[in-house]
Amino acid sequence: MPAYYRTQFSIGGPLTPRVKFLMIACVVGFLLQMTVGAKLNYFLGLVPVLFWGKLFLWQLVTYIFLHGSLWHLLFNLFALWIFGSEIERYMGSRRFIQYFFITAIGAGICTVILMYNDPVLIIGASGGIYGLLLAYAWFFPERYIYVWFMIPMKAKHFVLLFGAIEFLSSLAGTGSGIAHFAHLGGILFGLLYFNYYRIWKWLRLTYLKSKYRNLGGRDRTDSDEDRWDGWGRA
Repeated sequence: MPAYYRTQFSIGGPLTPRVKFLMIACVVGFLLQMTVGAKLNYFLGLVPVLFWGKLFLWQLVTYIFLHGSLWHLLFNLFALWIFGSEIERYMGSRRFIQYFFITAIGAGICTVILMYNDPVLIIGASGGIYGLLLAYAWFFPERYIYVWFMIPMKAKHFVLLFGAIEFLSSLAGTGSGIAHFAHLGGILFGLLYFNYYRIWKWLRLTYLKSKYRNLGGRDRTDSDEDRWDGWGRA
């Protein structure tokens, strides 16, 4: 039976291969932090001013596997398990790991662009985790997530709520060091991943229509070939 039609409440399940790899990598990264010390954070963590000033480009990947505390690590490992395993079973291992890194690296890209001259240190897999939250709501919108293990909320509403909280927090500049831009970046790149074909086709058709009009041709937007509603197929 397809995963979507299973019971509407589930938690985790057996660890899948790519989720296991990501969890191990995060644990190894945290142990290295404990061994080497704070200097490692500024070399492998994401620091916008170093990324641009000294071209520490690898930080877009390595920051994912470092964490600020044991609690930070355990929370992300837990989220990887309960959301990631289900999504990997649904998407397949190859597409899952591709999606995770696109959203996690995309979260880092948003951070270094919006905070380009900031010496702040960003570490953790949270950008990718927010990407997984979006994927969970995308594939299983009617599934219930128990917020703080008490409050039932449909996945689609959960993502909308937490996305709005992150957006408002980023505008207010609150969060005691929490990387709101990274969280929003994970959601944004998740949306781009799931809609890239529609966005690309819309941009291409818009360009071709503009070029055709500039050449003095008649408007063919009502033809069967070019009919387009902006997001879906004709």
